[in-house]
Amino acid sequence: AHIHRHPLEIPPPSEEDWLKDDEEDFFLQDPDRKRDAVPQPFRMIHKLVMMVFDNAMEIIERREMLREAQKLKVQPKKLFPAAEFQVTGRANCLVVSGKYIFVGLSEGLAAFNMSDCTEICAWDAVKVEICIIHASDLGNECHVLLAVDEMGLVWLFCFHKESLLLVKTLNEVEDISKRSTSEEVVLSPGGDYAGVLLQGNTKAWLEIYRLPKDSWLKEMEKNTGAVEDFRERRSSWTSLVQNSSTDIFLLQESPVPANKADAKLSLPVLLLQVKPPKPITGTSFKNPLDALKKVDDGSMLGLGCNHLIKESQWELQEAIFHRTYQEYLEDEGETESKEEIPRHAVFHFLLPGQILPVGLEMKVQPDVPAGISVHWDGSHNLCFYLLNRPLKEKVDSDPNPDVVWPCAAPIACSAVSSCSRYLALACEDATITIWDTQLGYPLSVTAILEKRPIRSIHFL
Repeated sequence: AHIHRHPLEIPPPSEEDWLKDDEEDFFLQDPDRKRDAVPQPFRMIHKLVMMVFDNAMEIIERREMLREAQKLKVQPKKLFPAAEFQVTGRANCLVVSGKYIFVGLSEGLAAFNMSDCTEICAWDAVKVEICIIHASDLGNECHVLLAVDEMGLVWLFCFHKESLLLVKTLNEVEDISKRSTSEEVVLSPGGDYAGVLLQGNTKAWLEIYRLPKDSWLKEMEKNTGAVEDFRERRSSWTSLVQNSSTDIFLLQESPVPANKADAKLSLPVLLLQVKPPKPITGTSFKNPLDALKKVDDGSMLGLGCNHLIKESQWELQEAIFHRTYQEYLEDEGETESKEEIPRHAVFHFLLPGQILPVGLEMKVQPDVPAGISVHWDGSHNLCFYLLNRPLKEKVDSDPNPDVVWPCAAPIACSAVSSCSRYLALACEDATITIWDTQLGYPLSVTAILEKRPIRSIHFL
């Protein structure tokens, strides 16, 4: 073994390890220079070009994947108009009833045949703009129409065998200051009843009309001959004009205007007027005996109108509320709260069922509405009114509901199925209840998570 007695030292470099003149800046050289002998500028250009190609390939592959995924999706079928019809002016709304299309125009109303899209008749006697239109088939080629113009007037029409007749303007009054505007119109299935929600300057109410459709069918049959005579006179006048002219020209046959037929039909009958419930106030009764005497007939029970809470109790409760939540109230100095009467209501026509207390002495038909359901904005109660009421000379302006359903929260919206058997109620606490109107019990109760507000509800 050889043992070094002195510390190791770095040996001096030999001549072979000396740097040559062309290798003094070796640390600046490219490590791939041995494999790539291209000068530096061209190598940088080559790298940039390869980077561009790589990015382009990635984009192409991504687009190919998106194209393949799009092919796997179900593509909607593109449909093109099969036919079109020309109208006079601007078309605002339309409705289909039977084999006819009724169009509300900027000046009047027009009826078209669905098979060939030809105009059958038109009504433009008053030059009003129709904004909303509803129609219902009465049978025997007879249809009833409810139209609302831009001023809120409700026009009732009857269409029969290519003739359109104006029956009545439901909310027309002589004094313009007392005129009411229509907020909503509803036609019952079959055209037996019509409901109009009206709003005046300070109040709102609901009017229900009974439509004499049986009388209309008989009267329209009698008036059909008059319309045919008018058409014969019109055709003879057209031929006379053509013969008297020296030049040969063609006159395009225009539809028969509705106002030419001088026919009068039976007017609808106002069945009832429903007003919104009044705000709950305290009672003036001094003892419970007076209150029981007042509600002895049971007409006021269930509505919260004649309860035993005095005015002083309401004032005390209101003072406690303002004192507790004063920092959250917008108007701290306001001590009296005035409840506004609701101005909007949602109503539906209902067929006979267990929820409507129809007596045995009343004859009802299974396909004719037997009542309506009404709920006003901010109200907890769903009120039912029977339609089988005797006709009176003076209509009761504020009848009591026949059935009242109280809910735990104010009713936000409601809907009735197309078969009129199921009723859906959505409250402001995000709870939806489905009722079977024929059997009279709820089918399901669903609570929406997070209590999100429900604006509308529909059956599909």
